[in-house]
This record gives sequence, C-alpha cells and structure tokens, in this order.
Amino acid sequence: MEVPKIEKNIKLAPNMAVNAVLLPSQDLPAETPIVVGYDWENGTDYNKILESYAQSGFQATNFGKTVTEINNMLKARSVPLTEENSDQYEEDIFIKKKTNCTIFLGFTSNLISSGLRDTIRFLVKNKLVDCIVTTAGGVEEDFIKCLAPTYIGDFNLSGKVLRTRGINRIGNLLVPNDNYCKFEEWVTPTLDKMLVEQIKDGTVWSPSRIIAKLGEKINDESSVCYWAWRNNIPIFSPALTDGSLGDMMYFHSYKKPGLIIDILSDLRRLNTMAVKANHTGMIILGGGVVKHHICNANLMRNGADFSVFINTASEFDGSDSGARPDEAVSWGKIRPNANPVKLYADATLVFPLIVAQTFAKHYFSNKKNV
Repeated sequence: MEVPKIEKNIKLAPNMAVNAVLLPSQDLPAETPIVVGYDWENGTDYNKILESYAQSGFQATNFGKTVTEINNMLKARSVPLTEENSDQYEEDIFIKKKTNCTIFLGFTSNLISSGLRDTIRFLVKNKLVDCIVTTAGGVEEDFIKCLAPTYIGDFNLSGKVLRTRGINRIGNLLVPNDNYCKFEEWVTPTLDKMLVEQIKDGTVWSPSRIIAKLGEKINDESSVCYWAWRNNIPIFSPALTDGSLGDMMYFHSYKKPGLIIDILSDLRRLNTMAVKANHTGMIILGGGVVKHHICNANLMRNGADFSVFINTASEFDGSDSGARPDEAVSWGKIRPNANPVKLYADATLVFPLIVAQTFAKHYFSNKKNV
C-alpha cells in the first residue's frame, strides 16, 4: 500500500492561532507598580521587609494598602480641632470629639484571649483610638487575665480529655475553670453594688457604663478596660450577656433579682459619636456583631471615610463577616469615594506588624518631637 505524501506547502493560519492564544498587549499606565520583593542582600531590615509587602502581590499587597489606609486615618486625626468643629457644648465625655478623625476599633473576644491583647492595650493606653466595640468575651477575658493566666495548648487536644480536667480550649489556648471561678468571686460584689445604685439612685446601667465601672475596679495596668476607663474611651458591647459575664448575671438574677441593662442608651451613644465626628476611621478585626455594629453606626453619617477589615471569612455565604468593603458601600456604611481595604489574614499574625508600621511609628515620632 502506498503511503500518502504530506504536502509541505500546506499553509497554516498563524494569525488566527496567535490571536486565539495571545492577544496583543496594551500598555499599562505608567504608574502601575512593578512586582518586586525584598532584597535580602541588604541584610535583615524588618522595616524595609514590611514596606516591600506593598509590591509583593496577593495579601502582602493588601497589607501594604492597610498600612496606607491607617496612616491616612492618623494623618486626618492629627489635624487640630478648631473652635467651630470641636463640639464644645457636648456634655457626654464619651461622645465629645477628641480628635479630627474618630477611630473605631472593633475586635472579637478570641483576640483578647490571645497575645494581641497587649497590642490593643498599647493603642488604648496611648489614646490612639477613640472608641471600642467588642463582644462579651473581649471584656471578660481582659479582666480574667488580670486574675489568672491563659496558657498555650494545641488545636488537636481532645475536648473530651480537657473536659475531665476542667480545662477549656480556645483554639490552641487553654483556660482552666478556676479562672472563671475567680472571675465570679471578683465580679459578683460589683453586681450587688450596681443593683443597689439602680434601686436607690436610679442609675441606668448600660454595657459601656458597666465596663467602665469594672475597668476602674480592676485597677490593673495590664488591662485594656482599665486604660479605657482612665482615658475616657468608651467600650461598647451590645452582646454583653453572651459570655461568662452573662453567666454571672444569670446566677445573680436568682440571688438578687432586678438588675436592668439598657442597651439602647449605648446605641445612642455610639451612633451619636459617628454622627458628630468630623471624619471617621474603622479598624475591624474579625466579624460578627462587632463588625456590623461599627459599620451601622457609620451608616448614620453616610459612611466612614477610612476603613480596614481584617478577617479570614469569605463573602460567598452572604455573611456580613465575610463581606468585602464594597458591600458596605452599597449600604452607605462606607463613603463611595473612600479607599477601604480588606486583608484576608489571621489578625494575630498581621495586626502587630500593622501597628508597628502605623500607630507605633506615629506615636514614637510624636513623642520624640515633644
């Protein structure tokens, strides 16, 4: 059988093939950043390493954008208040404007359980934020750590075994039951006094007022709540009963019933802070109630000027925790002309580094210039 000859002169359609695979490149704008990492030949310079993140791509670039956004907050915050915009007639010390840009810091309770508590304390102690929103655990874990330590464990420890030993696991952290017993012994007498004040003096207790009272009572400089009380920085916790503190109030309600907690007065306080602010910045670590509560307060002023979300949640289940900033823009919680950032990361990994590149530089630079 004769083998057919292959025609050497068959012409392919090279233009069609090229166009199907590689379209002609269009020039990118001249200012488009080029991907480049840190040059290790320069030695170990942690400041330069963190600065290089902005041009490294992926979440490292979002880290760089986060640093820029927070520094923009601090720049706006450093503008002195004038007589016209200082709101000099406001009597509520929590609501009264302290700076030109009111910074709202939100964080979930697990972050106070972790070593990030010390970073947050630095911000509050040195008046670098103006308002805090957290969960019940974000309050009680701060006090509990003043009474007894939290320990490092492992994510793989058996819950069944820990239960028999009276130890509770928060991720890879361990909290003995004894810590909560000490907390109950410490907090119950204050609940007694609060009830007496309510009955005799007509005191209206809101979560922020309770937290301030406990912050004063703890009198411990390792406490976030202590420094918040001392510096008149409000801590709002709309779900204050959702934790050990709620358990203590539950037991107390049977021993000495009648204590009332007014969450509406705190809502008025928080929203009014946002409404009266000249500019606002949101830094929210984690999601859930703390994220929505801050964002919703900023809705009352047609959106925040600066926003940073740091969490590991995705948006694909429609959750507010995972929602990107653009969804908040649609609600009016962030202004359309803002440049918000979402950083997908564990806050314990990245937030200390972010603080190093923003708040800490700002604080120590100003301290040198004084």
